[in-house]
Amino acid sequence: MHETDKPPSKNWLSRILKRHKEPENKHQLTRLLHQAVKKHLLDSESLAMIEGVLQVSEMKVRDIMVPRAQMHVIENDSTLDDIIKIINDTHHSRYPVIGESRDEISGIILAKDLLHVWFKDKDNFQLKRLLRPAVFIPESKRLNVLLREFRLNHNHMAIVADEYGGISGLVTIEDVLEQIVGEIEDESDTDETEFHIKKLTDTQFTVKSLTTLEEFNTAFNSNLSDEEFDTIGGLVMHHFGHLPKRGESIEIQNFKFKVLHADNRRIRLLKVLVYDIDT
Repeated sequence: MHETDKPPSKNWLSRILKRHKEPENKHQLTRLLHQAVKKHLLDSESLAMIEGVLQVSEMKVRDIMVPRAQMHVIENDSTLDDIIKIINDTHHSRYPVIGESRDEISGIILAKDLLHVWFKDKDNFQLKRLLRPAVFIPESKRLNVLLREFRLNHNHMAIVADEYGGISGLVTIEDVLEQIVGEIEDESDTDETEFHIKKLTDTQFTVKSLTTLEEFNTAFNSNLSDEEFDTIGGLVMHHFGHLPKRGESIEIQNFKFKVLHADNRRIRLLKVLVYDIDT
């Protein structure tokens, strides 16, 4: 087999290492990969995914989870008609089923499990017979560990518990994968603000970088200028003066923006601390 006939997946790393000494830390590895893109040994899309993988190993569940208040749930005494309406309105494939409060998770219901009941056995519907066990994880679990557990256990959703045993949110395998490959959209996704801005506490939020400044200003009753930039990510990067790395932070008006996730092209996810929120 000729050198040019070798599959790129087995060849690009060895070609890079032949020209450079082996990296000793993540910083050196990232710099080496950027040089590989300049030499056309690696394309930019592949680099973005590799950087996503490296950052996932440092991120924790609390950074990307859907907060408790934004969880779409089904109450355990819901009728089949009630559940079908919720599914039709929210378009998810899995839902936590709760008791008297969101701290009481009875299990997980899959939308597909309701199809047979809806068409074949509607009169004998019993929600508890369709429940699947819920998986509980701490807020501090690292995303790379969670992704491995999702794959090994064939789970797609986990319930996030805080240090006191209360429910603080949920996370799905799609949430984790989006940190690697970028936004995963399907025909049911919308551009509603609730999908871009997630409330963590009264003063802390996670905000997707593609959130428009109009959406941001409406949500926070702020007046950040949208004359030069359309998105919050564009505005924040302008104030940095460079493409920031994960962990860098900057203050703009009465907001502190901390970069939670970024690749070699743009900021992806921000944590926002509001110093003086107008209620």
